[in-house]
Amino acid sequence: MSQTKPPFPALGEKMRVIKISPRGYCYGVVDAVQLARVAAKDPNTPKPVYILGQIVHNRHAVDSLNQYGILSLDGNDRLALLDQVAAGTVVFTAHGVSPLVKLHARARGLHIIDATCPEVTHTHELVKKLVAQGYEIIYIGRRGHPEPEGVIGEAPEHVHLVENINDVYNLPLATDKIAVSTQTTLSKWDTENITEAIREKYPYALIHNDICSATTDRQEAAVAQSRDADLVLVVGDTKSNNSNRLVQVVEELAKKRAHLIDNVTELQPGWFAGVRVVALTSGSSTPSQITREVADFLGTLIVGREVVVPTRSLVAAG
Repeated sequence: MSQTKPPFPALGEKMRVIKISPRGYCYGVVDAVQLARVAAKDPNTPKPVYILGQIVHNRHAVDSLNQYGILSLDGNDRLALLDQVAAGTVVFTAHGVSPLVKLHARARGLHIIDATCPEVTHTHELVKKLVAQGYEIIYIGRRGHPEPEGVIGEAPEHVHLVENINDVYNLPLATDKIAVSTQTTLSKWDTENITEAIREKYPYALIHNDICSATTDRQEAAVAQSRDADLVLVVGDTKSNNSNRLVQVVEELAKKRAHLIDNVTELQPGWFAGVRVVALTSGSSTPSQITREVADFLGTLIVGREVVVPTRSLVAAG
């Protein structure tokens, strides 16, 4: 039975808000944050509790852990960050770490809690297995992101990071044992052209798509469910790769205007000129209460009426 689409609101009517689903926290993020909270509350867990990097790439999620006395150490070099930890507990983030970081933490006598996302752990195990079988790994990822840092650390001399097609063309590999893996938070559209370039240069390469299902589901939903929208808003941190990719796929595939915002105060009144339907989604590391505050505000808007953006986010401030 076909469903009739809701009518487009007229001037003076409430703006229609499409709450894209699924959106927001994935199970890997939920587990990582919960592990950190439990560690902080557990009297048997050695204190203080440190997180090696940002538990997830969202400052609100990181700040929410401060109330538990958890100390977040942020920096690109996880191994160097460990030098700041003299004693207590260290939590490895959802992005994973290299074997060298784990070895160094044990050598320092630290209590370890590994909050690595299972999807990332799968990639680590795959890379280890393939390298043991004699393969060179082409890893599609983003330089400077902690996830590639951890995966490449499994076999630094045999894992080759590529970000674009030019990187593929410049690879010096001269073997017929080549396998491909990917950073879990990329979009499948990010990797298609790169994968095709790899197939062209190395037709015998084994291709493994390690983009996590939660990332893919959120991206596909954002493209499909924003078709009727005049404007798409993505709530997430600028450091969040998956949040940035949501904006990208909406703009490139749904051909819709999209903006990334940290919280409700970053909305711009000018964005809403001529807008009757707005779609809302959020990155997989964005706390649901931040997105809910944006949704509640959007629900008050009237088509054609001046938009007055809140100057303070009660959720973000709290």
